[in-house]
Amino acid sequence: MNQNWVIWSVSALATAGVILRPLRWPEAVWACGGAAIILLLGQMPWLAAWGAVSKGLDVYLFLTGMMLLSEVARREGLFDWVAVLAVNHARGSPTRLFLLVYLIGTVVTVFMSNDTTAVVLTPAVFAMARKANAPPLPLLFICAFIANAGSFVLPISNPANLVLYGNHLPPLLAWLSRFALPSLLSIAATLAALWWTQRHVLQGQCNANLAQEPLSTHGKIALAGLVVTAVTLLVVSALDMQLGLPTAILGALTAILVMLIQRASPWPLLKEISWGVLPLVAGLFVLVEALDRSSLIRTLAEWLNHAIGMSANAAAATAGLALALASNAINNLPAGLIASSTLALSHSPQQVVDAVLIGVDLGPNLSVTGSLATILWLSALRREGVTVTFWQFFKVGVLVMPPALLLAIAARLLLG
Repeated sequence: MNQNWVIWSVSALATAGVILRPLRWPEAVWACGGAAIILLLGQMPWLAAWGAVSKGLDVYLFLTGMMLLSEVARREGLFDWVAVLAVNHARGSPTRLFLLVYLIGTVVTVFMSNDTTAVVLTPAVFAMARKANAPPLPLLFICAFIANAGSFVLPISNPANLVLYGNHLPPLLAWLSRFALPSLLSIAATLAALWWTQRHVLQGQCNANLAQEPLSTHGKIALAGLVVTAVTLLVVSALDMQLGLPTAILGALTAILVMLIQRASPWPLLKEISWGVLPLVAGLFVLVEALDRSSLIRTLAEWLNHAIGMSANAAAATAGLALALASNAINNLPAGLIASSTLALSHSPQQVVDAVLIGVDLGPNLSVTGSLATILWLSALRREGVTVTFWQFFKVGVLVMPPALLLAIAARLLLG
């Protein structure tokens, strides 16, 4: 028991550090620091920690590929080009621009994952706001909220889906039969609530009819890299293969091709990438492995089995809501890993598994560090000189997330 309390205490403090960022230190410092303390105190074998870090290989590769694609696209003017296109289609209306960005964000999230929305779309949306002379924060909020609200339309829409289901992802048609309606309600409810919170800021007019410069050759290569990556991810997902390596290869090839044509050094590009997200994820994997080795998973499985014995639907709703809140407390990546181990140990029925997935995917819209996608969004904002505090995000999230979550879980349970 003493060992368990040490692990739980250190994990809780590390998670608090990731959320609050004391001394403005990066999130990775707190996650890796917590993992290091657990190892130095002898609470976990070093070999087990290395095994935990290795489990995240596919996630590291996926993020690396997407960050490379995003940085190439930003440097070669693709985001500015897309920004002018969107502003002109908005025809001077901030509300129309808001809806257009939401539509784009939904498509990117569904077909390229929520992390891609955070990494790739956020700089483009900031460029849109600048070109349109529109208030940037309502548009930037879209990138964070739709990244989670639309992340269970398809299995590939969120890496957390792969974590939760492991190597047993349902066939696409079976997935859609269970998640199409909940996803639609989640996306629609999030749009309505987010617009309501931002409606006063979206009044007035913005710029329109901006001069559209032709996209450069290098920008076209970046665009092609993004499109090819999206198609490849769909194919790879259909074949039940891991997404990380293809994404990393395509991101690297796109960057190399542009650098070769320009005869430029790759170092300026590489220095601009937020590499700190990789040790952050690694540290979280180690912390979750430590929790897994304690009695936490076994205790959670016992509680879940007891609840299922009383009522499967009530257990599903309770588990989904609990995981939604837990994802904001400890981030949805470790929450998803803990949930996956708990569900496997409890042999939960399908509606419980699906409700938990909705909680893990959609729940993080409550707080700014609830999901890896939102942390990536924060990093992208900092690069643009924009700061969003925990409480600033929470005041919006507390109005946006609960209606979408309740509707999505209720819809899934009504489907049987």
